[in-house]
Amino acid sequence: MNRLVWPSMIVLLTLGHSGTTEGDERWPQFRGPGARGISQETALPTRWSETENIAWSTNIPGLGWSSPIIWGDSVYLTSVVSSDSIEEPLGGLYRGQETWLPSTAEHRWIVTAINVETGAIRWEREVHRGSPAQGHHLKNTLASETPVTDGHSIYVYFGNVGIFALDTEGNLLWTHELDSSITRLEWGTAASPVLANNRLFVVNDNEAQSYLVALSTETGAELWRAHRDEGTNWSTPFIWENPLRTEIVTTGSDRVRSYNLDGELLWELTGMSSITIPTPFAAFDLLYLSSGYLGDQNRPVFAIRPGATGDISLDAPKTSNRFIAWSHPQAAPYNPSPLVYGDYYYTLFDRGFFTCHNARTGEEIYSRQRIDVGAAFTSSPWAYDDKIFVLSEEGDTFILRAGQTFEVLGRNSLNELTLATPAIAHDSLFIRTRSKLYRISEDTGQ
Repeated sequence: MNRLVWPSMIVLLTLGHSGTTEGDERWPQFRGPGARGISQETALPTRWSETENIAWSTNIPGLGWSSPIIWGDSVYLTSVVSSDSIEEPLGGLYRGQETWLPSTAEHRWIVTAINVETGAIRWEREVHRGSPAQGHHLKNTLASETPVTDGHSIYVYFGNVGIFALDTEGNLLWTHELDSSITRLEWGTAASPVLANNRLFVVNDNEAQSYLVALSTETGAELWRAHRDEGTNWSTPFIWENPLRTEIVTTGSDRVRSYNLDGELLWELTGMSSITIPTPFAAFDLLYLSSGYLGDQNRPVFAIRPGATGDISLDAPKTSNRFIAWSHPQAAPYNPSPLVYGDYYYTLFDRGFFTCHNARTGEEIYSRQRIDVGAAFTSSPWAYDDKIFVLSEEGDTFILRAGQTFEVLGRNSLNELTLATPAIAHDSLFIRTRSKLYRISEDTGQ
């Protein structure tokens, strides 16, 4: 989820950006600036519970696993509210029946703005009403795509419904309807929109006709559409501003494909696992790609150099070539996106293991280490204050030491199902649980 609209904002949101600055008031997309999940703020919390260091908590109606985004004095969230009783989302890896069938009850697709200082709801806007056209996975919701903002508009994508632009007061600016598409096993949608050069980009990989579409941020008009020979995936695209050009990188189970801003294919890569979820990102002028479906032997990580053209796939048994700086065949997670913090590439695995590699070379620093017996992880890790934070589905955040030595430094519990990736701004951490949004800050006096 990446937002670049006005040229003055490109530096803030590019992949090479190392994180937010002290006191930053912006976390405009999934995983924040550059989709990196890191912050340089110095007064961020390291200890919390349901009562300790909680500035406020606000009940959020309906269901949604979209992440909060923040700009100025507002936090923005999406959710879907049913008029009838709902089937609660479930954690864990597999439970036999994987899909909630489409409900016939009336649902409301809503966008909510929350005051950063008080936690009060500033406004709530319904953008669509009706019955869901498709079902979704028991861990998914109808509002799992994270919005993106440029500070002037909030762009919201609800898969199988449409794309909506609202101003900061909640007024609907435009709507771009989308046809419903069947996803693999009716598991639903989750890939978030990204921004670059006054264009909004959405990837919809499904079982009928997958595509990447570019819309005008001003009007919502479709500027171009690239059809993709690809099955269902759930990975958010990435705007890669490297020293040579700007690219839209899309991962997929059949191929990774990178396009220019006009939709022309630049390069592609085969070799991913059969389901792709983690979001690409960049650091040290390298693009990091990962795909780790648990049922596959092939769960690769690739570090890509700028300037690639054509098919850059590896010939076995090679692990690098002209444009692939390094790779590992079995080092990728399933759901969480990896993290580069300092000189190291960290991987959080769904079943609670953690690894560390040299981000530039791929050299293993330490192999799989157990975080906690029995813990499962879906949300992506984040980092600040020389620490890495990983949030379990049970609502426990484990604090890990950054660097060459693995150590669990502590645990903070909110005691509620949590699959959304948090946001960081205003010297605070914003965590969405099943029913609430928390603002967590040090020394609130509460």
